Amino acid sequence: MADAPDFQHITDAQTLAKFCEEAAGSRYIGFDTEFVSENCFHPQLCLIQVSTETDYAIIDTLAIDNIDVFWQMLCEGNHITIVHAAREEFLFCFRSYGKWPSRLFDVQLAAGLIGYDYPASYGNLVNKTIGKTVDKGETRTDWSQRPLTAGQISYALQDVVHLWPVYKTLCKRLDKKGRLQWMETEMNSWQQSLEETVTKPQWRRVSGIARLRPAQLAIVKELWIWRNAEAERRNRSAKRTLADDLIVELARRGTSKINQIRAIRGFSNRVSAHSLDGISQAIETALQLPASEHPPKLNSHKSVNLGLLGQFITTALNVVCHEQEIASPLVGTAQEVRDLAAMKLGLLKTKKPQRLESGWRADVVGQLIQQVLDGKVAIRVGDPKSDQPLVMESLRK
Repeated sequence: MADAPDFQHITDAQTLAKFCEEAAGSRYIGFDTEFVSENCFHPQLCLIQVSTETDYAIIDTLAIDNIDVFWQMLCEGNHITIVHAAREEFLFCFRSYGKWPSRLFDVQLAAGLIGYDYPASYGNLVNKTIGKTVDKGETRTDWSQRPLTAGQISYALQDVVHLWPVYKTLCKRLDKKGRLQWMETEMNSWQQSLEETVTKPQWRRVSGIARLRPAQLAIVKELWIWRNAEAERRNRSAKRTLADDLIVELARRGTSKINQIRAIRGFSNRVSAHSLDGISQAIETALQLPASEHPPKLNSHKSVNLGLLGQFITTALNVVCHEQEIASPLVGTAQEVRDLAAMKLGLLKTKKPQRLESGWRADVVGQLIQQVLDGKVAIRVGDPKSDQPLVMESLRK
């Protein structure tokens, strides 16, 4: 286990304010968090680890009632904020202060843009970029328990000790490949997407709703709104408050009558009896909406061969990404590939711009999908023993 560097263990508001004042002028601020998320609406923030050019700190967020001064410091100024796989870190900050961290740079995402595996763990990324080893002995720690042991503190600090050298290494490689602008664009897009999870209803992410009619989607939306409010009030996981499959079943049945809701198989075992009135009211709200206020039917496309076609296109995309040294999961998901193929085949009508045809993604895959659909490329086995055994070739037609 690596020795912990000298650090401040901050457990009171006054010390935190002083640290933030000193850190505000730093060239960079690296940070990470430890939290617990089991069966609660929002994860419980338990610890913040921070690194700057001159200092390291452990901020005990359970000992300090209000840490807004930290989020303010993180969002203001012109420093670079360095993180790894920072979905929750971003959300902690945005929910608390309503702004993005200053010049956020996620080393996991940057690594994917130059060909590393994505998503790559922090330990693997540190080892591959700067040759250091990170101790992972406290991965199952309950960070809400106090006091913290020396081993836990050392483990937590390791998550920020190496952020600056990893950042510098990745920036050099991004610059060499001419992809620094790609990184800036991707970070902005990524943060905008996360902000929308806070500011916009995410009911369309309920699984199993693709084939529901507009009137049924209205019920899904109202139940999602009720579920989120109820889960937040009870500080409970949303899906444990009302699971997605039950929302879909309720939408299909389209009734607000409590006796019929209760009759759904397994409903009483999975949903609190205290929730019945709220669920019924949410459904009734949707039922009273005029058709003009129903959500539009979700885009869908039906083709017997589209799944297989999507697999072939994804294989071609993987070959191109390997050649271009970029992690293919960053370029596009399997669903995005199928959607773009369906759009080009006239099976999907949408005015929404497709990610695979815009920005740096267009530079990577270009007209690949159209070429595949036109039969202008072929994939064959090259060297079966290499790390990329497949080869893509252009065909003359």
